Amino acid sequence: MIFLAIAATAVAVIFILLFVFYRRQVKKTCCQLAFLKSHQTNLRLTSGLPFRELNELVDGMNEIIDLSREIKQNSRQSEYHLKETITNLSHDIRTPLTSLDGYFQLLLKSESEEERQRYIAIIQTRIGSLKDMLEELFTYTRLQDEGYELELEPLDFGACVYSTVFSFYEDFQKKGIEPHTDFCDGHLLISGNEEAIRRAVQNLIKNALEHGGTQISFLLFRKEGFAGFRCSNQVTNGEEIDIGQVFQRFYKADSARTHTSAGLGLAIARGLVEKMGGTATAELKDDIFSVTLQFPCLDFPPRNAL
Repeated sequence: MIFLAIAATAVAVIFILLFVFYRRQVKKTCCQLAFLKSHQTNLRLTSGLPFRELNELVDGMNEIIDLSREIKQNSRQSEYHLKETITNLSHDIRTPLTSLDGYFQLLLKSESEEERQRYIAIIQTRIGSLKDMLEELFTYTRLQDEGYELELEPLDFGACVYSTVFSFYEDFQKKGIEPHTDFCDGHLLISGNEEAIRRAVQNLIKNALEHGGTQISFLLFRKEGFAGFRCSNQVTNGEEIDIGQVFQRFYKADSARTHTSAGLGLAIARGLVEKMGGTATAELKDDIFSVTLQFPCLDFPPRNAL
């Protein structure tokens, strides 16, 4: 009987101690949670007891805390990017609007018909630039939607590139530029969207005309089962170009942002190409800036195929 009494007392003492330790741990965990709630810190909850269930509970709470920190960090980054976007948009849209207001004032004050026609032509050009900028913003916004898809079909990539490049003939003539072209022969069948491909190629050419020098070259090639187009142009500010950022939204090597574009041309080109399963890469070598678009080639069906 005495032995049983001693054993029962020992068990009771153990249970009491366990209860005390559990209460201390719960109180300690509550204090840690309160501290984490009121302080910006990377500390995590800790447990000093060797009990599997309690340690699993602490580990689970730490996972929730880590997830909460990640959500907060992503939220801060999103807020920062939103502010940056609004700032850039405000600047880029305000510039042509200010210019328009100035020329409208000159138009109202002018008494010369020749001057009035000149101001009207400039105003129309500025309105066109503003429309192009807003169209860029609209396209870029659509590309950010993960659910946005392009309708793809087999098409001749080479023919599409050739006609798009040729459409800039007058632009090259006005700037006194004779681009060097190296186009491979034959058909380059890919799965793509003709309008999207034209838009991507146009953006590359516009970027070269706007930011490049007088040396512009185009390369159309087929290599290892891929059809590719490369647009290259000489640059005078190569040291200012961050090649890792050229496809980012609103990126401009011209820190003064003197051009009238929104800085979305290359970002849109890459977005469209990737929506079609292709790739867009950039390279800067010896003051020659190049952007290359590549798509997997499709084989033409047999002539007797239905």
